[in-house]
Formats: sequence, C-alpha cells, structure tokens
Amino acid sequence: MLVDFNELPETSRVWIYQANRSFTDLEIEDISKKLNVFIANWTAHGSNLSAGYVIKYKRFIVIGLNQSLNAATGCSIDASVHFIQELEKDYSVDLMDKMNVSYKQGEFIAYKSLTDFRKMVKHNAVSKKTIVFNNLVTNIAEFKDNWEVPASESWHSRFMK
Repeated sequence: MLVDFNELPETSRVWIYQANRSFTDLEIEDISKKLNVFIANWTAHGSNLSAGYVIKYKRFIVIGLNQSLNAATGCSIDASVHFIQELEKDYSVDLMDKMNVSYKQGEFIAYKSLTDFRKMVKHNAVSKKTIVFNNLVTNIAEFKDNWEVPASESWHSRFMK
C-alpha cells in the first residue's frame, strides 16, 4: 500500500539507494511512476506493506516501510532489491554499490569511490566539516537527523585525522 513518505512513522525502516549520477527530470518522473506501481503492490506473505518513497537531490531513492503494520520478510526484501536492480538496468545507473561516498560540494552532490574519498581526506580536499550522506541510517528518525551530517559525525569519521 503506497502512502506518503512524510506520513510514515519515524520508526519506519528505510533503505537508501544512491545513484552514481544525477537523474534527469524525465527519469525521475518515470522512476516515480515505477515506484508507485511497485510499492502499491509490494507484499509480505500476501499482506500489503505500508510504504512510501522520496527521491532526494535527484540522486537518492529512499524507501520507507511502516513495519508496525506488516514487517518486511526475506521475499519482500528480495522483491525490492530485484526492483532496484531493474532500475539500474533501465537507466544505466549504479544504485547498489555501497562502497561509494556521496557528499556535498557547495550546492552540488559529489560521488566518489571510497578509495578516492580516502585520498581526498589525505590531501585535505574534504574535511570533518564536509557534509556527507550516511546511507547506513535504519529508520526515518535517523534519516531526518543523521543522514546529512558533517563527516565527523558519521562513519566517514574513521578516515579523518
């Protein structure tokens, strides 16, 4: 069951998929239509899942699931992963690689491999104050409070001096 992402409880589980490039406005429109259909039909053992999504910065697909109604199961999670993999194929984009880092560079969102990000830290091209995207958050409350944070307040801090 598709619901407005902003209406989901703060305890709702989230999955964040970051793209290795920005989506065009047309792609976002098309992806939104596909997400609407997928989430409207997303089930766990035949029970509807109450879920919503948001696309942030033309680069991040965030899916939220109210697990207090019906929890995700292995099969429903597999279905969502398969759906994301289909988006990757349809738009020639990488959404599943967790070994990449997105961060703000002024008004722009930069995307680097973890190796390149570590080199940038070493050369002071990014700092503890650089705003990074902590895609390891697990629920909407964490998403609101700890997704866009200075590198010093995220798992990225392990690379900082």
